[in-house]
Amino acid sequence: MTTQILEPRKRPTQERSKVKFDHLLQVSRDLLLETGFESFTCEEVAQRAGLPIGTLYQFFANKYVIVCELDRQNAVAIASELDKLASELPTLDWLVLLDRLVDHMSQLWINDPSRSAVWYAVQSTPVTRATAEITERELAARVAHVLAPLTPGTPRDRRKIMAEVLVHMAYSMLNFSVRDLQEHDEAITELKRLLASYLLAAEAGAT
Repeated sequence: MTTQILEPRKRPTQERSKVKFDHLLQVSRDLLLETGFESFTCEEVAQRAGLPIGTLYQFFANKYVIVCELDRQNAVAIASELDKLASELPTLDWLVLLDRLVDHMSQLWINDPSRSAVWYAVQSTPVTRATAEITERELAARVAHVLAPLTPGTPRDRRKIMAEVLVHMAYSMLNFSVRDLQEHDEAITELKRLLASYLLAAEAGAT
């Protein structure tokens, strides 16, 4: 393990390779949910995908790269929803935006249990955590952009930190919300209260 950021060896450009790449990731997602990260192996992914192990290694150096790529995939749906909400500004106020975004993320976590499995997997080593932190910061940059017209009294640098806190808090609470014996709806209600209170206090402190 090194401190470098984990990314695929290559990203496919031809359709046939894209199909294999996406198939390997989907099989990896299913296997991770089934076995957990400790028992997750590249050999088992390749076998279940019906592909030679060499094909997997063309794209992914090891299982740590795979889970980091799954984490990036997970961020895409959230970024897409953020873009949709941003297109409605300035008609939305930030409380409406926050509510809709959290509800959207909540459904992603409920409908796809592998999201939580991926999140726990990327917490397992320093290099996977470092890579996941970059993915979080990239998502937070989009959040900061959306917040800009909604929190005009907040300086840009502070808004950047706020967005990173919001994203990290949301991820942590969403994974908490789908734990065994946890009441999901109650956890989501508390998450909305936490985020709204934080934004209110941060904006009030900026003026």
